[in-house]
Amino acid sequence: MEISSVFIVLVLCSSATLVTCSTTGFRMELTHVDAKGSYTAAERVQRAMASTRQRTVSLAAADVSAPVHWNTSQYIAEYLIGTPPQRAEALIDTGSDLIWTQCSTCLQGSCVEQGLPFYNASMSDSFHPVPCNDTLCVANQEHTCAKDGSCTFGAFYGAGDARGSIGTEVFAFENGTATLTFGCVKSLLISPGSLDGSSGLIGLGRGPLSLVSQTGATKFSYCHTPYLRSNATAGASSHLFVGDSASLSGGSPVMSMSFLEGPKDYPFYYVPLVGITVGQTRLSIPPLVFALKQNGEGGVFVDSGSPTTALVHGAYGPLREELTRQLNGSLVPPPARSGMDLCVAVAQEKTVPSMVFHFSGGADMVLPPENYWAPLDDSTSCMVMDHSSGMSIIGNFQLQNKHLLYDLAKDELSFQTADCSSL
Repeated sequence: MEISSVFIVLVLCSSATLVTCSTTGFRMELTHVDAKGSYTAAERVQRAMASTRQRTVSLAAADVSAPVHWNTSQYIAEYLIGTPPQRAEALIDTGSDLIWTQCSTCLQGSCVEQGLPFYNASMSDSFHPVPCNDTLCVANQEHTCAKDGSCTFGAFYGAGDARGSIGTEVFAFENGTATLTFGCVKSLLISPGSLDGSSGLIGLGRGPLSLVSQTGATKFSYCHTPYLRSNATAGASSHLFVGDSASLSGGSPVMSMSFLEGPKDYPFYYVPLVGITVGQTRLSIPPLVFALKQNGEGGVFVDSGSPTTALVHGAYGPLREELTRQLNGSLVPPPARSGMDLCVAVAQEKTVPSMVFHFSGGADMVLPPENYWAPLDDSTSCMVMDHSSGMSIIGNFQLQNKHLLYDLAKDELSFQTADCSSL
């Protein structure tokens, strides 16, 4: 069984003064980073698990005062930048803020390979440097003044460091254009493969530098089509909606919860997870296991940059124990060197129970077996969740066919089960 490949981002528009668009907001078609690879189902599941582990390790190791935002991501946006326009691609991440792209001024050997030519600011009539006293310069993790008074920046991630200059430029999406402040990167020292051949990064986090903040949008939503082709509509893409186009439709019930307030300068969208049910059994998990501490430790956040969900040991342990009890004789050893934990024979997949994430306020997210269990080969199917240290992350695999709406004006997350291929 193969994993569905594609998800690409094409923007439809927003309603800020710097954005030219329709009144419906903008829409992005999402392309999965594995779309261009010839990976087997087992390789894609294992890549997803490995990426999540890398992300959680780097997040757990981060300095509380300078959180690590981006390490790996899942979805790529195609857009045009400059006048005349130059093609670019960017990873999309709700766990980071800054928009940046590699530039032609990259020092030799200090940037990474990408599928398109580097953006050349000197060839654009609409590029303008940002002065170092500008508020969007000061908003960067590290900022300094160049000799000409323009802004230079440094951004530090789990995958490595990005450095360059801050400027403004015209970004053209599917149904609109926006003048955005962005980073023109001239030095990028990151882990191999972290950009997946794309040109840069587009952050959707809470900070002032994110696409959402700069366009003045008060809400955005996204809906992921199934990873496995047997569960997906052929050729269907996932989508991101920003601005007025972001809304939930009729049909299945809508559940809502308030976001938790995170530490200052953290871009993450923390949610009040309070419990988990497996089958008919509510797990015995102490409330403090999911608690967000004032210093930024702990907590649970929804992260579009994490392929799968990772739970802290205090939650993963009871989950694993209960699944082991319920599946009992159906469990089989994981394939050699797969890195998986719990597995059953493909013929026994029907014995895997549903799971429910319980949030404060009564919001329950039901995960059918296919949202946390996947076949690795013709004979073995395994749990696609992992354990972590420090914090818990709800990742994309668990959110298949879930339409999530981030309402920033209400500081609220809503969701409903949906056929994402029909949006």
